[in-house]
Amino acid sequence: MSTEPDLFVICKNCSSEVSPYITECPYCGHRLRKRAPKIERSGQVKRPRGAKVRRAPRAPVLPAFDIDETRRPYATLALLAASLFVILLVVFVDRANLGLVAHLSDDPWRAVTSIFVYDNVWYELACLLAIGVFGWRLELRHGPLPVIVLFLLGGVGGMVVVSALDSTPFAYGGNGLALALLCAWAVPDLLRRRASADYDGDLLGTLVIAVLVLAMSAATVQASIIAAGTGVVAGLVVGLALTRLVRRP
Repeated sequence: MSTEPDLFVICKNCSSEVSPYITECPYCGHRLRKRAPKIERSGQVKRPRGAKVRRAPRAPVLPAFDIDETRRPYATLALLAASLFVILLVVFVDRANLGLVAHLSDDPWRAVTSIFVYDNVWYELACLLAIGVFGWRLELRHGPLPVIVLFLLGGVGGMVVVSALDSTPFAYGGNGLALALLCAWAVPDLLRRRASADYDGDLLGTLVIAVLVLAMSAATVQASIIAAGTGVVAGLVVGLALTRLVRRP
């Protein structure tokens, strides 16, 4: 890349303004350079051989995802259907027989069933809203496998962590699953926002739903903040893993 030549240079000996195409100052005879610069036909000064051209730093490559709007979110629908089924089931079965009310060493299957048990309608609505919205959007990006993995890590794993860390474990609901799906979906947009790149998601709306689920987890007796924290960690890890697997062409 060529640069425009200077109109004049300053002689270091007599401080006179002289032409940049001469080798000696006409006023004092001071030598300005060893040889005159070579001029291209375009009138621009040729850059010396071996001169390095400073290039603008390349922007980091960020993942771009292809969303198939025609894909059916079967895994997300299955999770919502299971929650609705348990809502009907607790009419005939006590919630305490399905939820996590003791250590899992006696009834390990409760780590699964407790995710679908709720005893507070507002807590239930917050969790099912997050599961439905972000499970659906995540499944459109990557298919059902990440949703199933997050169900195991954020949902079931959250209940296992509650049983391991809490001396008197007690947890209902899918707050861990909801936050895992939310965080995994938000990671690519957060990375693009950090790099000042364009992103398609509504991060403000995502933040509102995340705060709502966290607030309900802290305020509801039946919810466990440990399960919520486990879901956040699982979602961030899976989200980062997905961004590494998908690269912009």
